[in-house]
Amino acid sequence: MAGLLCGTKKKKQVSDLHEEGKNAINAPLLPSGTDIHPEDTLLEENAERIMLNPTSRENPKFKDLLKVLIDWINSELEEERIIVKDLEEDCYDGQVLQKLFEKLSGRKLNVAEVTQSEIGQKQKLQTVLEAVNDLLRPHGWTIEWSVDSIHSKNLVSIVYLLVALAMHFMAPIRLPEHVSVQVVVVKKREGILQTAVVTKELTSTTEMMMGRFERDAFDTLLDHAPDKLNVVKTSLITFVNKHLNKLNLEVTELESQFADGVYLILLMGLLEDYFVPLYNFFLTPESFEQKVHNVAFAFELMQDGGLKKPKARPEDVVNLNLKSTLRVLYNLFSNYKNSD
Repeated sequence: MAGLLCGTKKKKQVSDLHEEGKNAINAPLLPSGTDIHPEDTLLEENAERIMLNPTSRENPKFKDLLKVLIDWINSELEEERIIVKDLEEDCYDGQVLQKLFEKLSGRKLNVAEVTQSEIGQKQKLQTVLEAVNDLLRPHGWTIEWSVDSIHSKNLVSIVYLLVALAMHFMAPIRLPEHVSVQVVVVKKREGILQTAVVTKELTSTTEMMMGRFERDAFDTLLDHAPDKLNVVKTSLITFVNKHLNKLNLEVTELESQFADGVYLILLMGLLEDYFVPLYNFFLTPESFEQKVHNVAFAFELMQDGGLKKPKARPEDVVNLNLKSTLRVLYNLFSNYKNSD
């Protein structure tokens, strides 16, 4: 009899759960075709849950963004022998996020290496996200993630976090621009489930995302004193030609002639007085990837020469971003203007 009563109680709980889920699915603000599992709608009073609209999940630009982020993580954590295949399944417990943050920041976090229990996983996530938030919040990022959202495998929260880390650490990747998704927000108010559809912008333009972190003299110059831009460009052209002329090379247009990285590499060799072996770079790059390789290699040479890491991404220089190219060249000008 006790077993029968227990079974009846469990059936009623399951029935109530499905009924609550059914009410949510039939709510007027919910888009047709959205598949909400009943367990996703069993909420406490005033609580809410955010779910990715299945249509957005299949959006080609969103899928491209996921692939770029996964490839980037795998590249960064190759030495750790960590392979990420699915962001929801591989990032929710904090292990991958911990290793990624430590690799990017150079900081070691005081967390257990392996945690199987839910409590242990959330404790690790709490430590990791506190470190991430302390790093990103001062730079203007709105925190769109939490321990609960990450641990519940909220893909939108995970992507927001990874995009912020990639942009902050100037990851050598090309994030798709203007990626937006629709999410279904389910809230419980006075015992009634309410739903709404909200559009979330995951990426804007590269320039706008990078603008969160850097506003410098070149922003001011282009925004408020464009008439002086030609003076700056002329000074930089004079500087680079002073050295490139030694190889019978000449620059007349800054954006395009430095975009493939070749002149940057040759210029660094001239400024530091060494020969750069041709097998280290593509002398006649054809693809976007080859050009990015060249510019990234030039950045490495700059840092080897004692210069700070350029405030630009290799992709931005390749994409003919004037401010990025000016920043890189002005950094060289400031350090080598008195070189013969």
